[in-house]
Amino acid sequence: MPASPPLDPHQLTARIKAWGKELGFQSVGIAGVDLGDAEERLQDWLEAGFHGEMDYMARHGTKRSRPAELVPGTRAVIAVRMAYHGGDPGPHRAQLADPARAYVSRYALGRDYHKLIRNRLQALAERIEQAVGPFQYRAFTDSAPVLETELGANSGNGWRGKHTLLLSREGSWFFLGELYVDLPLPPDPPQPGHCGSCDACLRACPTGAIVAPYRVDARRCISYLTIELAGPIPPELRPLIGNRVYGCDDCQLCCPWNRFARPALEADFQPRHGLDQATLAELFAWDEKAFEERLAGSPIRRIGHPRWLRNLAVGLGNGPATAETLAALRARLDHPSALVREHVEWALGRLKNREP
Repeated sequence: MPASPPLDPHQLTARIKAWGKELGFQSVGIAGVDLGDAEERLQDWLEAGFHGEMDYMARHGTKRSRPAELVPGTRAVIAVRMAYHGGDPGPHRAQLADPARAYVSRYALGRDYHKLIRNRLQALAERIEQAVGPFQYRAFTDSAPVLETELGANSGNGWRGKHTLLLSREGSWFFLGELYVDLPLPPDPPQPGHCGSCDACLRACPTGAIVAPYRVDARRCISYLTIELAGPIPPELRPLIGNRVYGCDDCQLCCPWNRFARPALEADFQPRHGLDQATLAELFAWDEKAFEERLAGSPIRRIGHPRWLRNLAVGLGNGPATAETLAALRARLDHPSALVREHVEWALGRLKNREP
């Protein structure tokens, strides 16, 4: 039987997109490796100091904006997105409005997405290999120095929203992943932006971190403050955090495009351990063993128990001075971590004038 003729790049690209969707990605696109404009914007952002303590954003030089420097031989990037949420924002807004409850960013309520998406990208690479033979590739998802949003936009998977997240006509509740490949795949045309004159995300940001359209000062961003920042949260920003104890979704909850978000299909992305219903006091009572056991397989676990308590103490300090809240905080006054003690003392001082 004669061998099948080799696929031309356009045929292969069509197959890759079909295989990607079979593997659960809602959208698959091809990006080129020229990120010159993004490199300039990144450098401006770094020079402004907007990255805060995220030194890794500057550590790798131009590897972040030049894919072929990160993975030599890269000629194209297969960019994918996978939905983790899509539904009525009402319950999230109700949770934010209840000062006794803890708000965890929707992406972190389920299992850690990194392994799942990397495994799917690996499966996609294996299908490509079956079709074309051995080739060079490397998979990424929110890992290594990769400009995911830019690659997502350059691949036609969406456009960069004014909140700097990738946005599409199906909203923004999705994870991103990339396969760097040495295959000469034709890039997809970028999508035009569809934010228009809307500035809902700028107005909704609790701490004013979106300092201008398409520009975020991470030092004010609640996701940075509760996840990336290792030390104390600046006192002037603590009251603005409310009950958000891990990340923040406000700029997505207000976005009109998220009315069209598709429901997540992956069981791993569904809430676990009642994190979407838990109270601040309930979570604050977890000791380190409970934290490690209940959050095994969760992205939250990587911040460690002391930072988790730091965030919860801020949330408790922003809520009502109930007997339960005061007892929970006082029980941590002698915690071995100075970081925890500082935030507990701050919370108790803030609640002093509200005691019943």
